Parts: sequence; structure tokens; C-alpha cells
Amino acid sequence: MATFILVPGAWHGSWAFEAVVPLLERAGHTVHAVTLTGLRPDDDIATIATANLDTHADDVLRLLDRTHLTNATLVGHSYGGMVIAAAADRAAGRISRLVHLDAYVPRDGDSCWSSTSDGYRQSFTAGAAPTGYAVQPPAGGDPRRRPHPLGSLLQEIRLTGRFDEVPRREFVYCSGWEERTPFADLHTRLQADPAWLVHDLPTAHNAMREAPEAVAALLLGEDVTDASEYARCAHR
Repeated sequence: MATFILVPGAWHGSWAFEAVVPLLERAGHTVHAVTLTGLRPDDDIATIATANLDTHADDVLRLLDRTHLTNATLVGHSYGGMVIAAAADRAAGRISRLVHLDAYVPRDGDSCWSSTSDGYRQSFTAGAAPTGYAVQPPAGGDPRRRPHPLGSLLQEIRLTGRFDEVPRREFVYCSGWEERTPFADLHTRLQADPAWLVHDLPTAHNAMREAPEAVAALLLGEDVTDASEYARCAHR
């Protein structure tokens, strides 16, 4: 059985995967959905203001240490792709699989800021204006979302090459919001890279909420055609 560590994107907590977790557990797997430092309801201003990408990678590494995990699967959604890349690079071979779920796949020196679109950079700037250290969630969406530490979006990642040594690396492209996605060029790049397995889902960005069965199917290694059918059914 596999062990999954699920890392949410910006503004979100472990609850982002609440519909996916029971599907994985029902299949007999161990699942840890995390809420990153600075996004927990009881985090104080100093914690939020000082949290960065290193802090969030350390959140994952501490979980690995605390639970004595090896051969783990890291799943990162959106900004969470930055986190799982940094954690995998530092995890000393304890990660066997990476799944970037409509998520950034950085190269050394990239940041979420440098990797995203102009539209998202504008939203980061506007969202951080009230405090200077935390980006307010965009309007609408789940009311549980919290301000996201600005430092984590700006910090450049440092990769030693161990990230590229993870045996199984996958990218899931959500094609249902192609007019706004910042991942179109990344999708094209990874499709041409034989080291990556690329899946397509016809959902919007938050596939875990829109089509949890499809996301679970992909994580369980089921045929991508079946997973896409789950997603199409969710639209009906």
C-alpha cells in the first residue's frame, strides 16, 4: 500500500483534499493531508510574516521524519508543486513518486512569482497590499481560505538535482480553464520530456473539489481514460 502526502495550493489547508482522502483510504492507503505553516487558523502574525518556501518544505520533511516515512508519494496542487519539489530535493531518497496536480514544476532558481502569469502576479500584489506580508484570497471561493504568506510566493527555489532523481514524476493538466491557466507552457514542456508522465483532466483548477473521483483514480494509478470519464461525469 502507498503513503500519500497531500499538499494544498495557496490560501488552502488540508481541507482542500477532504473529498479525495476517503477515496484513497478506502483503497487501503495511508494519507496525510497537510496545512502549511502560516495558513493554520491559530498562526500568529509573526508566523505568517516569516513563513516562506523553505518553511513549507520543512513542514513536509518534518512529517516524513515524525512518521518515519520512506517510499512516499507527494502530491502538490498549484503552489504546492513548489513545496513538493523543494521537499523531494531534500528528502534523501525517501520520495518514490511526485504528482504535480495542475501545479508548478520549478527549475532551480524559479519562484512561484517568476513561474506564474501576469494576472496572478497582479493578484499577489493587490492581495498583499493591506499587510505587506500576506496575500488575501481572491474574491469568492471557499470561505475557509486564509491569507497566504507572501514570502513563500517570492522565494526562489534551490534544487540540487535530487528532485530530478525521483523515480516517478507526473503532471496533471486541468484543461477546463485554458483561458486563465498559468500552466499551458509547462504542459507543453513536460509533454516533450520523457522523464514525465502527463495526464489531462477536463476540469477547472480545483480538480479535487470538482472531480475528486478522477483525482483519486489518477493517484491510484487507474487508467487516465477512466479518470477523465469520472471528470466528465462530474460536469453533467
